[in-house]
Amino acid sequence: MSDPIQDVISDWARERPELAAGAMGVVGRVLRLAKLWEQRLARLLKEHRLGAGEFDVLATLRRQGGECELSPSQLAQAAMLTTGGTTNLLDRLQKRGWVARRPNPADRRGTFVRLTDAGRDLVDELIGPRLADADECLEALNAKEQARLAKLLAKLLKSGSD
Repeated sequence: MSDPIQDVISDWARERPELAAGAMGVVGRVLRLAKLWEQRLARLLKEHRLGAGEFDVLATLRRQGGECELSPSQLAQAAMLTTGGTTNLLDRLQKRGWVARRPNPADRRGTFVRLTDAGRDLVDELIGPRLADADECLEALNAKEQARLAKLLAKLLKSGSD
């Protein structure tokens, strides 16, 4: 199978041999894999007209357990989303009956968000196929390779965090 990322690196090596383009191979492959995996997730969520960010919010609330309530900013942080679009995202989820909001009694400007029973049922329906898809994405690697890759990616994320 052709490796288009390697083709790009080879082209740069030919045209500009003084450039060190090796890191581009890693970054390019990570970005390409992310795009492919995002497309797979979109197909899984399409039936429910659900976006990845919406699923992340629902799954974040679900994994907190019980009747957990989070503020929108806590939810954005836990779901690894930006706070900018969180309000609109929560509006959409509330309209569909998957989350409920209530005022924060300690701060009139704030709210708490919780998962509804319908939201919990939806996450429970989708999380098994989501995890199975993740397994399928990594099936070319054995368990030891997956663990090593996870450690290396975590190291890169830590070094690149603000």
